[in-house]
Amino acid sequence: MSRPRTISAISVTILSTAALGLFAGAPATAQPFGYHQLNRVQQRHVSGLLSTVLNGEDPVNAARAPAPNRATPSAAAPCPNRFGGNVKVNQNCLNLTDADLQGRAQAQNETWAAADPNDPGHVIATYNDYRRGDGTCGVSYSLDGARTWADATTPNGFSRGTDFGGTPREYWQSGGDTSVAWDSRGNAYLSCQVFNRGNTVSPNPDQSSAFLVFRSTGTNGASWNFPGRPVATHDDTAGAGNFLLDKQLLTVDSNPRSPFRDRVYVSWTTFADDGTGYIFEAYSADYGETFSAPVLVSGDTSLCANPLGFPTPRGRCNQNQDSQPFVGPDGALYVVFNNFNNAVSGPADNHNQVLLARSADGGQSFSTPVLAGNYHELPDCATYQNGQDPGRACIPEKGPSANSVFRASNYPIGGVDPRNPRRILVTYGSYINRNSNETTGCTPTGFNPATGINTYTGVKNGTCNNDIVLSASTNAGASFAGGTTDVRQLPVVTTAPGQARTDQFWQGAAFGPDGTFAVSYYDRQYGADETTGFSDITVSAGFTHTRATSSSMPPPTQFTGTFYGDYAGIAVTARTAYPVWSDTRPPEEFLCPGTGTPGTPPTACQAGAPNASIANDQDIYTTGVGIR
Repeated sequence: MSRPRTISAISVTILSTAALGLFAGAPATAQPFGYHQLNRVQQRHVSGLLSTVLNGEDPVNAARAPAPNRATPSAAAPCPNRFGGNVKVNQNCLNLTDADLQGRAQAQNETWAAADPNDPGHVIATYNDYRRGDGTCGVSYSLDGARTWADATTPNGFSRGTDFGGTPREYWQSGGDTSVAWDSRGNAYLSCQVFNRGNTVSPNPDQSSAFLVFRSTGTNGASWNFPGRPVATHDDTAGAGNFLLDKQLLTVDSNPRSPFRDRVYVSWTTFADDGTGYIFEAYSADYGETFSAPVLVSGDTSLCANPLGFPTPRGRCNQNQDSQPFVGPDGALYVVFNNFNNAVSGPADNHNQVLLARSADGGQSFSTPVLAGNYHELPDCATYQNGQDPGRACIPEKGPSANSVFRASNYPIGGVDPRNPRRILVTYGSYINRNSNETTGCTPTGFNPATGINTYTGVKNGTCNNDIVLSASTNAGASFAGGTTDVRQLPVVTTAPGQARTDQFWQGAAFGPDGTFAVSYYDRQYGADETTGFSDITVSAGFTHTRATSSSMPPPTQFTGTFYGDYAGIAVTARTAYPVWSDTRPPEEFLCPGTGTPGTPPTACQAGAPNASIANDQDIYTTGVGIR
């Protein structure tokens, strides 16, 4: 069998069969292909925003909302912008919001970052931004090496209507799943997914969607061209809802000596109403002005079985997610992704595989995918956290409490050594690894039959822990160490003594220009993190492990504690790494009960929340970590 699971980030869009020319469309009278129309496998694979905003509020999770009757007047300093050496990246201050909309109009999460190769002091960070009450693509920029930041906005309110029946504009309700990269000439590019949600949230049936790429020319991220240039669009104003587009990431070939210098690449997942999920890529050879037709990445290979019997219109590798494109110094393009078509060895086995495909012609075609390695997903949340967040994987803390219930999953991030185009490193999380396996009391036990999510012995009181493992190729991606080595024997990035029995997750990774490979990740090795569900950020470069956070971050409480984003990024220069993360240390504020009434001025309160000392915000923070 293949293993379904929960996957990443903020997208929920519906991809046009007309724009792609790949699949037959459903009739206009079809029911909306929203979250509840996805099959069980697809529900495990879609990104966070889709399930967060389309799945409604689960009654079990709703009980975690802050209780207004326990609110106390706010004692926090207004709009804090530092925690020790940690600097706030988004520059908006908290506003008051209704407790039943916790997270709306306040949260920022799910980060990506990049530094200008021509001026490493210019750093851009992107993230999901809820300051307007719904998700959008937030962006901040720094001109002084991430010491201070300013906000910009992506002008994604509407697109030209060329792809939408010739109307002047198509307006968008929401967006996110951002990423950012620079080219060799000082232009920055930002990918943003925009979409309309259909009649799940309003009487408007429109479920149109698009991937847009914005370019910042001459402003270092302070402004972006308008409108965004479409990578893929879908005209679904009638609300047929027969296709979902999800989880795009962007990269740019910034090597001046590359034959594909400054080419822009975007990869993503498609979810069809036949139950399949394929990986596609498109490229721009004109600085993000126009993009190619989609190119299939997740091609057919004997590595992919089809035990669930879904159709194979594009090949046997029909269950995929979490693609990431990256480029070598010779111009070769690589796309790494998770695949769920692998066979398992028995009822207790619950591993899946990371595949990688290579393009030598600038993204016009791809080689047959190879096995970068196997991994084990994080455990079923409801099984180990008192029934909370059913249908998701999460990172349970050790001991009896059940504070950590935010959806989480393992994904691959890769890079090519800029000094050696044949050396490729791919990182990914695995709940079974050299520090947590059968010899130490952690045993995979298959899948929860009701949800299809991984189960284990040793989750709450044993020695299970998630580690970031490393699989290397020395032959330009023709093969990887993880292709022949059990994940229990692979090297891990997380080699600090305290990490052998604690959880690490959501890694960002990138090479510096001198070949230094830096990896950032959420880390529970510090203090009581592993038993409380708190987290920190660590940066590993070689044999050096640096704690980036100045103090531990509590489990999130916004979005009833179940959505904290799905990934985190890092920018790496010759001397410094800049991890960029979503931070929960700032307290959240609400309108104090009984205030804002005639004769009683409105007052800000901090509201208590179950399983946490106080309701908290999600802001973006960073710090500079020396790597040389």
